[in-house]
Amino acid sequence: MLTTERKTLLLDVLARDGRIVAKALSQQLGLSEDTIRRDLRELAAEGLLQRVHGGALPASPALANLAGRRMISRDGKASVARAAVKMLRAGQIVAIDGGTTAIALARSLPTDRELTVVTHSPDIAAVLVDNPGVSVEMIGGRIYRHSNVAVGALAHEAIRRIRTDFFFMGVTGIHAEFGLTTGDREDAAIKRAFCEQAAEAIVLASHEKIGAVSAYEILPLGEVAGVIVEKNQAEAELSPLIARGVNIIRA
Repeated sequence: MLTTERKTLLLDVLARDGRIVAKALSQQLGLSEDTIRRDLRELAAEGLLQRVHGGALPASPALANLAGRRMISRDGKASVARAAVKMLRAGQIVAIDGGTTAIALARSLPTDRELTVVTHSPDIAAVLVDNPGVSVEMIGGRIYRHSNVAVGALAHEAIRRIRTDFFFMGVTGIHAEFGLTTGDREDAAIKRAFCEQAAEAIVLASHEKIGAVSAYEILPLGEVAGVIVEKNQAEAELSPLIARGVNIIRA
């Protein structure tokens, strides 16, 4: 079997089963585990999967650049944003993460409801600057360009001095076994800091993030209050999360 044929087969198995177990697949195909693992390394380098111990899991499309992510599931992200807005009450202090779903949330905030929004995202601040009902508290630091958010010690210190009613968190992967993940270690640390300061942490989950895994763990699933998913998210994709006790909120 040619290398390109093996890689195509591996991606087909991943799409069908949601995971690759290297040992089992090597036995099934009559190939060495080393061959399978080499193919997995090369596919991971291309961003087509996420390697884990013993095999691989789907990589999140949310690891694409910001411009590319704006084109993914725009209607779904808008519906998730509207569901998040329904949770808010006047006078609350709300932390909003960076990323495209969070931007959709900022755009959905009403103009007649007084809120304080804490954010480390210049994009979120720019969306809200003309909203007369929203006071913006901007967190500064070094910019992580993938999501255009502030990270680092300065951002972390500022976050720890503000307590919020909600933190609406963006992630790149939501997986029943591997929890909530993202593609950058410092970004993961900032998200944890926001979660620690929030009365409730809510995950904004457009469909491509369910079942996907990225390199850096943020938190286990049990440490957030809920996950907002698109209305038409397949039950088969959500059932492993529900079995773990995750509070699923349908948009």
